This record gives sequence, C-alpha cells and structure tokens, in this order.
Amino acid sequence: MKKLFVAISIFVFFVLQTGCATKRPLQQAALNGDSNAVKALIDQGTDVNEKDFAGFTPLIAAAGNGKTEIVKMLLDKGADINAAGRGGGIQNDLSGSYSNCSGTALSFAAWRGHTDIARLLVDKGADIDKAIMILKKYSLTEPAVEFLEGIKKERSASPSVTAAYKAPQEISAAIKSDVDKLPVMQAKPNKNAYAIVIGIEKYRQKLPKADYADNDARIMAEYLMKVMGYPEENIVTLINDRALKSDMEKYFEKWLSNNVEENGTVFVYYSGHGAPNPNTGDAYLVPYDGDPSFIDQTGYSLKRLYQNLNKLPAKEIIVVLDSCFSGAGGRSVIAKGARPLVMNMDKQVFHSDRTAVLSAASGSQISSTYEEQGHGLFTYFLLKGIKEGNAEIGTLYNYLKPQVERIARKTYNNEQTPGLIAPKGLLSLRLYDR
Repeated sequence: MKKLFVAISIFVFFVLQTGCATKRPLQQAALNGDSNAVKALIDQGTDVNEKDFAGFTPLIAAAGNGKTEIVKMLLDKGADINAAGRGGGIQNDLSGSYSNCSGTALSFAAWRGHTDIARLLVDKGADIDKAIMILKKYSLTEPAVEFLEGIKKERSASPSVTAAYKAPQEISAAIKSDVDKLPVMQAKPNKNAYAIVIGIEKYRQKLPKADYADNDARIMAEYLMKVMGYPEENIVTLINDRALKSDMEKYFEKWLSNNVEENGTVFVYYSGHGAPNPNTGDAYLVPYDGDPSFIDQTGYSLKRLYQNLNKLPAKEIIVVLDSCFSGAGGRSVIAKGARPLVMNMDKQVFHSDRTAVLSAASGSQISSTYEEQGHGLFTYFLLKGIKEGNAEIGTLYNYLKPQVERIARKTYNNEQTPGLIAPKGLLSLRLYDR
C-alpha cells in the first residue's frame, strides 16, 4: 500500500510540474518562479492561498520546486504555511474517502532536497511534526524524515548551540570513517570549558567546495562533548550557511566574553577555506558569505580572532585550523587574478603564554582532504590521535604530523606539514582527563 501511495504522490506532484493539471494563474506563476507575475496577481486581489484541483497552494508549489524568493514573497503576503494538498481526488478504499497522499510546503521542500527552504519554513513557524508525520506515511522518504528530525532536535537544544544536518540526498551517501565511531571513554566533565566549532563546505559566492569540512565539524563537536568533557550547552557549532561573518563576530566577540570565566578553557576549531590579503599578507577565515575579492570586508582575520581570544580570562586557549591561507588551492581561495602567497603562519599569531595553535599546513602548502575517510586529512589524524589516547597537545602533534606528511606525499603527491605554535608550558596541556 505504501508503494501505491508513493506512486500516487509522485504522479500528483509531477502533474503539477508538467502542466497536465489545471493550475490557477498564481500557482502557475509560483511554479515558474515568476516573481513579477506573483506580485501582480496578488496586487490584483488573487487569493494567496488559492488551491488547484488537488488542493495544492502556490506556497506548496514554490517550496517543492525550490523557488526561494517566491516562498518568501508568498509568506510575506500571508500564505498559510501549514496548508496541505491532497492526492488529487484519488480514492483509497470502498467508502470513497480520499487518500491522504498529501503534503505541506515543508514536507515537499524536505522530500525534494530544498533544505534552505525547509529551514526558512521552520523559522517562519511551519509545523515540523505535521511534515514528519506526512512523510512517514510513504517509503523513499527516510532521508527527508531524518533531516527534519535533525532540525527538530537542533531547535530543542540550547539556544547557544547552532547545529546543521546533512541534506537528504547526502545522508545515504555519507562516508563512514573509523574516527566517526567515538572511543569508549569517559572524560571528566569540565563545566568551565567552552568551544566554537565551524565547518564550511559550501559557500554562498559559489567558491570551490571545501570537501568534508561540514563533516569535520560535526564529528569534532561530538568528540568535544562525548570524549573531551565539554558540556553540550557550552559548544557552539556553526556549519555552512550558519557560519556567516556576523555569526563569527557574535560568537567570537560576544558569546565567549559573556560566558568564559577565569581559569576556563576555550577550544576553537575551524574547517573550511582560508584566504590571504595580497596587499597586507594577513590571513583570513572565509565565512559562508565571504568573498576573496573583498576579503577585508567579508572575511574574519586570524589577527582579529587571536586579539579577541586574548582578551578572555581563560587559563588556556586552543585553536585548531584545518585550512590553509596561501590561495594556492586545497582549502584556500584567493581573489581572481591574484597570485598565491607564501604565508608565515607564525606572524599571524598574537603570541600568548595561554594560546596554542594547531594548523593543517604551512607556508605555501595546501590542506588536503582524505577522500577515503570523508574528512580533511589533518582532521582525520587529529581525531584518530585523540581516539588513540593522545591527550596532551605535544604528543598529539607528534602523532599526527608524520601521519599527515606520509599520506599527503604517498596518496596526493603533496607536501603538507602541520604546524604547532605554542609556548613550552602548553605542550603538556591535556585536552581531556579521564
């Protein structure tokens, strides 16, 4: 019966798309993404919630077809966010009742992989439980259900924790690595330990993908919470479109200063693109909305990061960067027409006897991805080193450095030498205690 329902719902939706059904003008404009026509029709008095023969509204049509601007426009005009269309008058039993092959804007957006629209709808008050209930009625929707349940879990977490989940089409294809299975150990909880974890794989400016950066961040956050003793409410996770420049400013410059107490611990992890300023030689983290052609205005400089961290009353600060900053490729980008730089990472650091910086590469090198493990090469061995019990920064670095160098040279014909910048007194700093 479920397969029949799936066939019916797919048929109905594609009827909507191909024009085989009689569609009202506003719904047709929404399907086409014609914002001018949508505006004109609504201004002329067309009901924003008009339904076609199957009960589908313009908002459902726009959300299911990935028309983000139309979705925003319809919501602004009062569209019913939780309206559900039915399966086109197809009977499902002898009593003549109509089948519940229905869908809300949220359920169709999630099913068809339009995750940005799904998040927008949830932010605007869409009924996530209703969407999940509808999707669970049909097979072939497990990834969409998992995605929505992930958002639901995210929204029920502490407001300070912002997590992101894989799009439905990516869930089943995710690579499982040995480090994704956390070690069985119980670290002593540290209530005065705070972490900001950032992973940006995809960028708004259509920059090259920083492959697996989002997965790096997700697993790093899991290690911090379940292996290294950081309280869940003390970990902020910013992934992809949740890692805007304004987010970095908010959490680095306000959230940390509002929360970190004297003798506390701060852990900052970044996986994604870095970029140089060719004029000054300064290195920048590239936020989701960053543009290497305007890196001064859209990037977040390492110098700014270290200066803000140094203002904190923390006893110890650990910064981990799975990125590179020369613009030579890998996890680095540069303005069009500019030449890659040889970066001296030591000069980027605001030296402090409280700060240790672990970086993925040095000089003009690039930070490689480890395809078969689904992580950045540096992050993979960082996590593996922690999993194998290397709790001190110095011993962890001594473990991962030769491993990264070996795989980069053997597998990718690259030179990649991780760096550690730390005062002597921090080399024995323990990342966790059992």
